[in-house]
Amino acid sequence: MSGASDLVQVLDEWGQSPMGQTLGKARDHVRRRLPVLLALGALGFMAAFPFTSDAVQWLIAAERLPTGVRIIVTTPVEFLLLQVRLAADVALGLVLLLLTFDLFRAAARGSAPAMKDAVAAARGKLNVGALVLLVISALVLAAAGLLYASAGLVPLLLEYLSRDAQSVGLSNDWRLIAYVGFLVRLHLASAIGFQAPLVTLAVLRGGLVERATLVAHRRHVWFGCVVMGAFVSPPDPVSLFLVALPVVLLFEVGLIVDRMLGRSSASA
Repeated sequence: MSGASDLVQVLDEWGQSPMGQTLGKARDHVRRRLPVLLALGALGFMAAFPFTSDAVQWLIAAERLPTGVRIIVTTPVEFLLLQVRLAADVALGLVLLLLTFDLFRAAARGSAPAMKDAVAAARGKLNVGALVLLVISALVLAAAGLLYASAGLVPLLLEYLSRDAQSVGLSNDWRLIAYVGFLVRLHLASAIGFQAPLVTLAVLRGGLVERATLVAHRRHVWFGCVVMGAFVSPPDPVSLFLVALPVVLLFEVGLIVDRMLGRSSASA
């Protein structure tokens, strides 16, 4: 009973934390925007599907496979299912981009007086410079995440997993859909996870959460990063560490940048 009550208490604290409250608001927002999100996802799926065959050929090229690994197909429809999954991943990416845009728009309309004054001063005008800077920052961070995944995370994990199987005398015949899905999840998670500084700044500069409150509950953010890593990485501590650590560090970078920008309410 003690363990159950402790779990309930932890979950209750999580729900009352800034991150828990923010997730609740995000859930309500997704419900309101569901028709638009579904339409955008459908368009993205139809546009991406014709290119999935070439993408699969590129992903399974021999130079990208660890030594001794073969990619096999175990069912007649496996390749078709993989194409559907890849197109769905593109659709999901577009939906997440729209939700990210909604987040920054909400930050611009947030409760911070300085942000309200800035929005009022720019009413009727498009701040092209800020928009370009935001887009470039997001693209640079996404590219950095993809580079981290393709040049460091994925080769390291694939080599580790293949050697682990070979060490006990197992052959490395990997299913096509599982292998490509594994690569896509890691790359997508890295591209999204590397947006942590922008998301942190949007939440703080928009007045959605006070800096002191977020800092006091930073362990909940760390826990959320670990949970995200657990969903996309193999079930071992090394993989989980490699996926979650950059996101945690970039969240801290966002806090540092926010403090450097001189918020009057900042507290370490």
